[in-house]
Amino acid sequence: MTPTSGRAPLWRKSSRSYANNACVEVADLGRSIGVRDSKLAADAHYPVLSYSEQEWTGFVESVKLGRFDG
Repeated sequence: MTPTSGRAPLWRKSSRSYANNACVEVADLGRSIGVRDSKLAADAHYPVLSYSEQEWTGFVESVKLGRFDG
């Protein structure tokens, strides 16, 4: 999956990633936000989840408000 600009997406890993690489990466894909498993990132055929900017913004805001804290 590539951004609408035609360039390869710039995947970012959370600064809170665990040492065992058990985390996700996110990228701006142009018209959506992509999310993938960092352990499988080298496999070009592995699926990428895609969210609208509105969905992603709502998720990030919910995390910041602690709505997923156990």
